Amino acid sequence: MAQRSGYDPGVPCWVDLSSTDVDASARFYGEVFGWQADMIDDPEAGGYGMFLHQGRQVAGLGPVMGGGSPSFWNMFVATDDAAALAERVRNAGGTVTTEPMAVFDEGVMTVFQAPDGSYAAAWQAGNHHGAQLAGEPVSFCWNELVTRDPSAAESFYPAVFGWLPRLQELDGIKYTEWHLGERAVAGMVEMFSDYPAATPSFWMTYFAVADLEATTAAAGRAGASVLVRGMEAPPGRFSMLTDPQGATFSIIQLHEIPGNI
Repeated sequence: MAQRSGYDPGVPCWVDLSSTDVDASARFYGEVFGWQADMIDDPEAGGYGMFLHQGRQVAGLGPVMGGGSPSFWNMFVATDDAAALAERVRNAGGTVTTEPMAVFDEGVMTVFQAPDGSYAAAWQAGNHHGAQLAGEPVSFCWNELVTRDPSAAESFYPAVFGWLPRLQELDGIKYTEWHLGERAVAGMVEMFSDYPAATPSFWMTYFAVADLEATTAAAGRAGASVLVRGMEAPPGRFSMLTDPQGATFSIIQLHEIPGNI
């Protein structure tokens, strides 16, 4: 297994789910991925917990903060200085929505909104370094910016994370890989016109699975909506889903385990 004990600055290191119904989300992802929810028994944790796979932390889970917000998956990128990163966000035209804050002894987090409208977070590790399993079933393997303004994103994310965009043509579709040096760490695609007009730019989390058809079917039985079923892409076949609480994510059966995570 691709077990991890740390991540380089600029590399996505963690994902977590903000849910409108934490218990229901725990049941759903337990049925689909076999995860166990290990909630933190401390009121100061705000109802947060960890999804575990075979005892390893693969993602986080907590309640949506603020009334009226839908469920959504969050991406965290590793940093060695959350305060300096927050300053880079401001200098690049973004908005820091959560100032750098210590999370017990686990680390320091900050959340921001980019000029293209997307939200992302950064994590300065303390005791918690990020996902202990990545790139293998059933753990996150890729994050992709689905944006209404690629130009704004191409100006912002390099200034904040040091990423460089590399444009590709995939079956007539323009796709950008974000590179940190020679290493591909994330992706970007312009939002298609068939997205609802109110859909903002967002980061899509991809989870690796061993059997795409079986996992897609299991998600449907557990109440998910299948938005895209079994589409071919160079890394493998993928499906896009929305869980019963409204969070969108993708699953992919990879041709090979990525070496970029």
